Amino acid sequence: MKENETIEDIRLLLQGGEYEFLGNNPHLGKNILFLCLGGSYAYGTNTETSDVDLRGCTRNTKHEILTGEYFEQFVDEDTDTIIYSFHKLISLLVNVNPNTIEMLGCRPEHYLYISPVGQELLNQAHLFLSKRAVYSFGGYANAQLQRLNTKAARHVPQPEQEQHILNTINHAFCTFPDKYFTFPEDSIRLYIDKAVQKDFDTEIFMDVNLHHYPLRDYKCMWSEMHTIVKSYAHLGHRNKHAIEHNKIGKHMMHLLRLYMMCLDILEKEEIITYREKEHALLTDIRNGKYQDDRDQPTKEFFEIVHEYECKLDYAKEHTNLPEVPDQKAINDFVEYVNEKVVKGE
Repeated sequence: MKENETIEDIRLLLQGGEYEFLGNNPHLGKNILFLCLGGSYAYGTNTETSDVDLRGCTRNTKHEILTGEYFEQFVDEDTDTIIYSFHKLISLLVNVNPNTIEMLGCRPEHYLYISPVGQELLNQAHLFLSKRAVYSFGGYANAQLQRLNTKAARHVPQPEQEQHILNTINHAFCTFPDKYFTFPEDSIRLYIDKAVQKDFDTEIFMDVNLHHYPLRDYKCMWSEMHTIVKSYAHLGHRNKHAIEHNKIGKHMMHLLRLYMMCLDILEKEEIITYREKEHALLTDIRNGKYQDDRDQPTKEFFEIVHEYECKLDYAKEHTNLPEVPDQKAINDFVEYVNEKVVKGE
């Protein structure tokens, strides 16, 4: 919490004018199933300058259910509020989407409002847990690592930046076997050598030896690598902005937080959003303990990352979770909720 701020202070804040949409918006009001804290407050990593992020779910109305009219979510950027429709939230939860599955694992006091049906949804959290968490959290973590490497690389000489790019591509490569047609491990080799590009000292080269490989899969792989290389090209003002607002430390912290949450899901079959046990470590990371004098992540930080990656590799092979969630059970619950809405219950 901010200094001297309590949950009750936040509840009072929601009654203020800037949150009047909670009662006035036709999609919200009595339709809201639950409201909870998001972001740093939900994770337990908030500081005195942290803003309140509001998250929640609202039921689809009788009209929407019977006509098929589609409403996805309500967003208010001024208050950093996102409230998903029930149908949209279910579609995200089925894929163990990290930004939404965390809403089902908050501390009890971090739920600012829960309707009876909202409580039933929270009670059904286990329905959505499956091995899909490996890919959803892994994808988000890889994106976080890419942002981290991109920002850190902006502070180093070109040869070191090129190594950052290669490291990021190699992390992306780890996901390719699960997404694209298989290929021999040595058929695509990336490495750094003396540059042929003007104004470069070194650059990334590739040796490719593929036979009878689907063109569209190769196009998608190439597109991913191209996007990574392109992301490192945007230097300049955002570099300074990242340092001033400690974006690098935040990316480092959120990378490990994603790993921690995914491990809980795979090993304990629990959603634990508030990171009480790891609070000291996450705070140290955010505050720069694992950054050097050039604001780069230290070797010690990447050793911690590697340790968590190894834990996840083991957990995904030994978890008792199903490959996919029980879609029939989920559909039955959706039908139950929609029937209550249509009947006016």
